[in-house]
Amino acid sequence: MSVTPRARADEMTLLALARDGDQNAFGELAGAHRAELRAHCYRVLGSLEDAEDALQEALLRAWRGLSGFEGRSSVRSWLYAIATNAALDVARRRSRRELPVGFGPSGAPDAGVSPSQAEPLWLEPYPDRWLADDGSSSPEARYEQRESVELAFVVALQCLPPLQRAALLLREVAGFPTTEIARQLGTSEAAVNSALQRARAAARDRLPARSQQATLRQLGDERARALVQRYADALERGDADTLISMLTEEATWSMPPVPTWYGGHQAIREFLLGGPLCVRWRHRAAEANGQLAVGCYIYDSGSDRYIPWVIDVLTLEGDKIAAVTAFLSAEAHESVRPESRATGTELFSRFGLPAELGLTAPRGI
Repeated sequence: MSVTPRARADEMTLLALARDGDQNAFGELAGAHRAELRAHCYRVLGSLEDAEDALQEALLRAWRGLSGFEGRSSVRSWLYAIATNAALDVARRRSRRELPVGFGPSGAPDAGVSPSQAEPLWLEPYPDRWLADDGSSSPEARYEQRESVELAFVVALQCLPPLQRAALLLREVAGFPTTEIARQLGTSEAAVNSALQRARAAARDRLPARSQQATLRQLGDERARALVQRYADALERGDADTLISMLTEEATWSMPPVPTWYGGHQAIREFLLGGPLCVRWRHRAAEANGQLAVGCYIYDSGSDRYIPWVIDVLTLEGDKIAAVTAFLSAEAHESVRPESRATGTELFSRFGLPAELGLTAPRGI
């Protein structure tokens, strides 16, 4: 991202004030980069909660280290260096994030979930509305903002060693040159170039031929809206035939943190008829991980209202759904520890969705 002389001068003024102890100036300085730094930490970690923790730690380190910043690089580069290292510290302390489809074989529709199966750390969804606007994009970046949070991309990142993960993100999402990345990571240019070469090769092997952004552009806004509307209508009517007709032959349906997932029309049909299509739903459109998504509200007889339950993220192949990744809230599955997963209200608020829907809520989205 290029910085105009005026913006650079304003940045230096804020930096001088912050060095003198002005916390408001530091807040303004860091706030200009907060959205892209949070998304960057999410890409490294695959978890919104972990990303928030890493970002807070990074901002604390930056505040304490202001005296050591001499202004030889941009504030953006300096903050990225601190945030990257804070996120990598978290990544090295815990297992990588998974999705059920990549974790183990598909299960029968009546498969149970044992306590040991709840151990993996699952990927979490990211709200598109929290991404930085287009002004933060670098012309040198290979991946656009929404493309770089797509589920397939974030899962592929989780399979890379920390240095490769960081180098790929700093170069091909943030757009920094290798010389700058070497300084940010405290390593050599040769090490960065080697890490980039390996990371690019691994990403090519793991990523689909077409991104969701390319698929959505080809589909067009009107057809995309119609697809989401049809999906929501079918769930609300309990229409298994329509839902199955919307899926590719090898489609998958998963519900993290439940490790059991379903593949193919027959298994998905049996699962739907045995569970989701037996209850009352209302839906609202959402945007998550650069993909089509739906906020699903389940009817609660105790309160006589529809309460937030699950965010369905749809992965498309052409005009068909190749995967439904249904991110469950803490209330949605009894094996989920409340302290380790967002409640429905917390989860839905991140996507700008209401905390509940009344009985008069219209069908569809």
